[in-house]
Amino acid sequence: MISSVLAELIAERARREGPLGFADVVETALYHPRLGFYEAGGAAGRGGDFLTSPEVGQLFGAVLARALDSWWVEMGQPSPFTVVEAGAGRGVLAKAVLAAAPACRPALRYVAVERSSALRAQLPEGVEPAVVMPEQPFVGVVLANELLDNLPFGLLERRAGGWAEVRVTEALLETLVPVDDGAESRLAPDAPVGGRIPTQRAACAWVDHARGLVQAGRVVVLDYADTTPSMARRPWTEWVRTYRGHSRGRPPLADLGGQDVTCEVAVDQLPVPSADHSQTEFLRAHGIDELAAEAGQAWQERAHIGDLQALMARSRANEAVALTDPTGLGAFRVLEWVACGQGR
Repeated sequence: MISSVLAELIAERARREGPLGFADVVETALYHPRLGFYEAGGAAGRGGDFLTSPEVGQLFGAVLARALDSWWVEMGQPSPFTVVEAGAGRGVLAKAVLAAAPACRPALRYVAVERSSALRAQLPEGVEPAVVMPEQPFVGVVLANELLDNLPFGLLERRAGGWAEVRVTEALLETLVPVDDGAESRLAPDAPVGGRIPTQRAACAWVDHARGLVQAGRVVVLDYADTTPSMARRPWTEWVRTYRGHSRGRPPLADLGGQDVTCEVAVDQLPVPSADHSQTEFLRAHGIDELAAEAGQAWQERAHIGDLQALMARSRANEAVALTDPTGLGAFRVLEWVACGQGR
């Protein structure tokens, strides 16, 4: 039984065109201009459907502000220094970065790219809202926090006779269609029969496009990630996840448009990065321990008062623990692609 208007639209398209690729279904479910999950108001945050690092509190943005300062100085303090945050949502990270008052602030041009008009309407003052990435190259940084896992992805399954693509029928059920033994199917040559892998052409294309925009600076991606061979050995429902109301959602095809659909990033399908660190390593390299220690000291000094300043200090110390948890957000990967041009 078709459960929503969006699901009916997808089913009707499958009736006309034949079984649809998984990437097409995910694209429509998340980004349909009227009925998609994000356009309907799905979002990160304590009142949203999932919690990302910026939503834990302002500490993540404060550390990112330090990172921006270090890159700005390294580049010779260019002005303007353009930061493009792709998939900015309602601007929680942007707001925290600006609130940290980075040294680069006088030169900073912060562009928040967000496809969803519902989320774009909530962006804070001080940022430039945009629907798409800039057209012209610039000097600065492209940031993408948990964006690539939200881009459309295909699915392949290893069968006894070769690889098959997972497609979606008009009944919104999976069907397997044999495929040629192309480059993508060779990403996991030792995959067991029944093993699945994602095909992440959209993520690869996004990184290529972002790199082409940065004349001097870097592209920085923060996300949960693995490699294709590793994913082939894991149950696919571990690396394709759905979320709704801060809980794991239903199977990907069960609530189209009503839940977030994500896929771990297969790092080996992307251009080779200049640097690859865990989120914990990245945040520590840019001063999270120092900021947490300052917060801990402030809490000790003001705990007996119990005022807002004391509570904020305690919160920041707790945020540091969450952001560097090796079994949670701390295990996220931070990938950097550095452009070697000179800033001005």
